[in-house]
Amino acid sequence: MARRLVVQRQSDLDIQAAALWYEDQRHGLGMRFLSELDEVLQRIESNPKQFPQLEGEVRRALLHHFPYGVYFVEGPDDVAVLAVLHLHRDPDMWKSRI
Repeated sequence: MARRLVVQRQSDLDIQAAALWYEDQRHGLGMRFLSELDEVLQRIESNPKQFPQLEGEVRRALLHHFPYGVYFVEGPDDVAVLAVLHLHRDPDMWKSRI
């Protein structure tokens, strides 16, 4: 059963910042980031258990062409995206969002 995907406010800010940064690097790259992220979010929504658990109930999905991970938890009615973070930055940043 697919659950509703909920992108928390801080995660939305993560996404906006990353897309803007990529767009500043090269025209169209921000849109490519958002497109790939959208594909990953759809996969999370349709089958969250396909992604590995990191700690407790937190799972992480990786983007293929960008060094970003989507950290999320599955609830009874929804899947909450806790963070969308660059993989080379503080790897435990998502923990403060639980």
